Amino acid sequence: MAALMRRQPQLNPLSQPELHGARLNHLLGALPDVDFDFMARHLEPITLRLGESIYEPDSPLHHAIFPTTSIVSLHYVTATGASAETAAVGREGMVGLALFTGGHTTASSARVLVAGGAFRLPAGQLQQAFDAVGPLRALMLRHALLLIAQITMLAACNRHHPIEQQFCRWLLNALDRLPSDDLVMTHELVANTLGVRRESITEVAGRLQQAGVIRYRRGHISVLDRAGLEHRACECYAVVKREQLKLLAPTLASHG
Repeated sequence: MAALMRRQPQLNPLSQPELHGARLNHLLGALPDVDFDFMARHLEPITLRLGESIYEPDSPLHHAIFPTTSIVSLHYVTATGASAETAAVGREGMVGLALFTGGHTTASSARVLVAGGAFRLPAGQLQQAFDAVGPLRALMLRHALLLIAQITMLAACNRHHPIEQQFCRWLLNALDRLPSDDLVMTHELVANTLGVRRESITEVAGRLQQAGVIRYRRGHISVLDRAGLEHRACECYAVVKREQLKLLAPTLASHG
């Protein structure tokens, strides 16, 4: 790897605050310093806007995205325009796994669910890093397994669990990826993510607010009682949480 690193020019070097920010992504933060430095020379800090499209079905993927304070929703859109989330990616992972699994397009879409910071890496540099950096390769393969676990769980959850349990599970997953208990989120966006009617989310959110679990105002959702939220969520949240702890233990350990 040393020879490969010597061949690479120093491109757009990140400032110290930006380097620290990149480490907030758990995959990047778990890398040894020498491997992180190899990646960092090609990373570009970006801001993801709420609702922004990262990629669409069958469109080429030009960059991998490493969220830090943002969340990206992976979802499938039917021919009628209906959609539902198949997985979500936050600071624990990367958007664009198809880039190192042999494909440069996907059948799904990716949109920003929670606005915030991220870092992007050109597709060619990701493939080069995947081939050259052993720790990164191991972490990304574990992350791929975690995404598969998410997709499997959501297929069962959407089929068998009531909307209130799904909504609570979804809120908990979002909170785990964010530094605070507040989300900028409309009922319409939540409904599109879960693949249900907006009125259903409004009704569920109203019940949770009356119970003192959340507070909803002008597109903001604040969680007041996390324990109450966990009690109302389906078992899917705990199942995926256990898989995350098992598969990404080295990543999570590096973040305390």
